[in-house]
Amino acid sequence: MMNDKLSQALNDQLNFEFYSAQVYLAIAAYCSGESLDGFANFFIVQAEEERFHAMRIYKYLNDRGKRVYLQGMDTPKNEYKSILEAFEHAYEHEQIVTRRIYDLSDIAMNDREHATIQFLKWFIDEQVEEESMFDSIINKLKRIDQDSNAFFMLDNEFAQRVFTPPAV
Repeated sequence: MMNDKLSQALNDQLNFEFYSAQVYLAIAAYCSGESLDGFANFFIVQAEEERFHAMRIYKYLNDRGKRVYLQGMDTPKNEYKSILEAFEHAYEHEQIVTRRIYDLSDIAMNDREHATIQFLKWFIDEQVEEESMFDSIINKLKRIDQDSNAFFMLDNEFAQRVFTPPAV
């Protein structure tokens, strides 16, 4: 049986996932304001993924007979000096998410809560992908620097991005 400490920690993460969606919507708004519609789409899709993550936790808590509690959110950062800075901020945010998932996993392991350990494995794998993706994009942005053609091509590539919920 899941204890209250783990249930509260999962609730906190659920709320942080919703906050993460707000972070990415704020970056999308910045991109839209800069007429970078492909980059805006990239972050809109990222926000959809974060809401999906939150709802996975929501369903898991309900399946385990635990109550979900929603909380208010801090205001996300809304202004950036460049698209590179926006992606660096997103990467730093994903690193925070990773640390939080690891902390959840530690709590579950200490409690020998095997179902939650298994549940969190998906999130751990997801964070490896998220950090790798942002690191790769940051490296591309640094390489293209002021090459407007390459920047335009990347913006067009991101315009094609869609969210397809994974089969779980």
